[in-house]
Parts: sequence; structure tokens; C-alpha cells
Amino acid sequence: NPIQAHGGGVIKVGSYYYWFGENRNPDGTFYAVSAYRSSDLRRWEFRNHVLTMDSDEDLDPANIERPKVVYNASTGKYVMWMHWENGVNYGEARAAVASASTVDGDYTYHGSFRPLAGTGVTDHGKPGYMSRDCGLFVDDDGKGYFISASNENYDLNLYALTPDYLAVDRLAAVLFPGGHREAPALFKRNGVYFLLTSGATGWDPNQAKYATSRSLERGWSTMTNVADGTTYHSQSTYVLPVQGSAGTAYLYMGDRWAGAWGGRVNDSTYVWQPISFPSDTTMSMSWNNTLTIDTAAGSVTGATNRFKLMNRKSGKVMTVAGASSEDGAAVVQSADDGGDNQKWSLNYNGAGYFRLTNVKSGKVLDVPDESKSDGIALKQWTDHDGDNQAWLFIDLGGGDFQIRNKNSGKLVGVVQASTEDAAAIEQRGSSGGEEQRWQLVVAN
Repeated sequence: NPIQAHGGGVIKVGSYYYWFGENRNPDGTFYAVSAYRSSDLRRWEFRNHVLTMDSDEDLDPANIERPKVVYNASTGKYVMWMHWENGVNYGEARAAVASASTVDGDYTYHGSFRPLAGTGVTDHGKPGYMSRDCGLFVDDDGKGYFISASNENYDLNLYALTPDYLAVDRLAAVLFPGGHREAPALFKRNGVYFLLTSGATGWDPNQAKYATSRSLERGWSTMTNVADGTTYHSQSTYVLPVQGSAGTAYLYMGDRWAGAWGGRVNDSTYVWQPISFPSDTTMSMSWNNTLTIDTAAGSVTGATNRFKLMNRKSGKVMTVAGASSEDGAAVVQSADDGGDNQKWSLNYNGAGYFRLTNVKSGKVLDVPDESKSDGIALKQWTDHDGDNQAWLFIDLGGGDFQIRNKNSGKLVGVVQASTEDAAAIEQRGSSGGEEQRWQLVVAN
């Protein structure tokens, strides 16, 4: 089953990493904060819906966004902070808090509120500061901090927490007032604080920026762009230190929100990338389509790979017939011979879809004449940015994917479930068969 942990964060306890995030009802309201664990950041096990709509009447209905969990060493409690809305509109802009004695146990809900509501502060006509996109951070001295978007997302407020982390003690700083930044991810490396944020453009991705300081409360640098103009079609949610015997690597965790193309939150996917540090006060992030994570060593490396598409039923790979470079050349299955006509690059095209570009020809996988009919044999063609050339990979688990065309909604399969060389690759409605299942095999 797909991992439903959107807008999430990770905490390491013992040898396991625990990933918490949003899990929503079909109507978009809060269902649960779901928790998963992994020892290698690759294979994940569902553990618990640690906070649910039934945990408190304040949570049904509600919207809960960006839950983050930290451990309080002085109390022995795991503490969760999150963004709360009433499930009807987006005007409350509150923080909410829950806690538990075990990291993946049932969390006790402590309520929702606007920070410093009892101090006479007002924000857009209501007591307390607005609090939307948020993050949670524990410094080396054990002090806890909560950061959230206020002033209709124009300011980022940094709050020092009480010693038990269950309440706001004071406003420590207003960061980048008027900057219109959200999705804060705060982390520390070699004595330098990094704050990674996105612009406030709703579900649509935008340019990530970061700033640095040697003090949380003052001295922040100006913001600097990182990654590309859409942050590889994602929005920041967390930066995870991966500490091991060889050092500490830092993993960017982002959400590719399905709302950008009208989808549900639970249809969103995730973008993880390694972060590089040219100096103690600079960071960079390049695109990689595969990651290698070694949690024992503390290393995260990426690569941009090409792939073979291997059919689950036949074991044969998707091939451009005759190694042709011509428009209209047939796409078939054949035994793997290592040729470039059997290698494909995946190029993100937005809205969750990819172009499949043949390495030999430079042409893309195409449904001829934009047909929506069953049984149409696929060809290669020059890329013209058509929906008949856009493909969605549907993760079935176990390394298997269905590949669905954007224009027709049909699946890619082998004609008549053949296991023979030169059998045509076609589009067809779902048969449920293995001839419509594919595996991505690195082909460098």
C-alpha cells in the first residue's frame, strides 16, 4: 500500500527511523497522522495511526498538516506539533500539540491554539499569532523550538518552547518578515543553522530558498536559491540527518503535491534528494532519479540513471524494433541484449507524468494518432509534448508498476500476454494481468 505520510518528518529512535505524516479522508479532511518505520530508509513498515480523527472531538472534522515529532529527554515523552484547521475553512490558523510515551504509540491530544493568544497579540483580527506551515527543532542544548508561518504566510515566527515542549514560552524571532515563505525545514550542521523554505503558491511548486546563521534568533543571511525553479516539482517538508560510521549525510524530503493538478493529498508522492555542502554556510541540491542510502555508514548518494522496462510476465524488455531512429518505429518486447534501443530515460513532465525517451533514437513512447482505443500498438515519435506521450507510473509494490497513458487512461502491456520476442507493446484497459506490469531496471 502507498505510504500516506505527507507533509511529514522523521525521528530516529534506536536503529529505526520513524516517519510521521498526513493521512486524509477522501474529502481532504483529517483521518490520521500515520507512522512508519525503517532501518534503511528504503523498506518501510506501517506501525500505527498514532493520532486519528477519533482521538479528540477537536479532530473531527479538522485539517491536520505537517506533523513533526521530537523526543524530550527530560520528560521521556515524544511530542508532536502540527498545523490545525477546522475542516471547513482555512481561517483558524492554529498550532496543535500531542504527546506519547512511545514513539509509535497512541498520542494524547492536548488541543489547538494560536501561539501567545493570551498575551494581547492579535493577528488578522484574532488573538494570538496565525500558525500554518510549521516545523519543529531541538537544539544541541535540548531546547525546543517551533517555527510556523504567520501574518497570512508573510512572516515566519520562531518560538522557544517550554521545557516540556508542550507550549510556547516566547517569540524568539520573526524571520524574513514580509518574505511570504512557508514549508520551513530547520536543521543544524557543523554549528550552522540552515532554514530551507518555499514560496507561498498554494499546491504549485516553486523555487526553494535557504538562509544560514550561527544563532537561531539573529544574524540570518539573505535567502539563496537552491535546486531548480520548481524544486524538482516538490515542496520542502523536512531535512533528515543520516548519521553513521563514516559521517553524516543530509537528505532533502519534499512533497510532490497532487493538488497541483487537481488531485487529492493522498495521491501525492515524495521527492527525496541528497544535499551537498560546498562550504559550511552553503548548500546545493542536484536532481537524481535514483538514491543509494547507507544508514550504517551515514551516506546518501544519487545518480541520474537510464532504465530498461522489463515485463513481469515475459521477462523481456521494451525495445524499439530494429534499433530504428525513425518516427513511427514499432515498440516491441525482446530479450535483453544490452542495446541502447532497449534503454529509456524518464523525464518528468508535470502532474505526476513522465516522458519515456529512447536512448538510441531520442524519440519518445507514443500512442499513435492520440487514440483512446484498446489494442493500439505503441510507436516511438518525436516529442511534441502531447498527452499521448505522457505516462504515469503506478506503484504496485514489489518493484512492479503499471504505466498509464495520460490521454487515453489505458495501460501499457504486451499484446495477448505473449512471451515471444517481437510481440507488440500495446495500450489496453486494465486486465489485471502480469503482461501489464513492468519493472524499472537500471541500465547504465
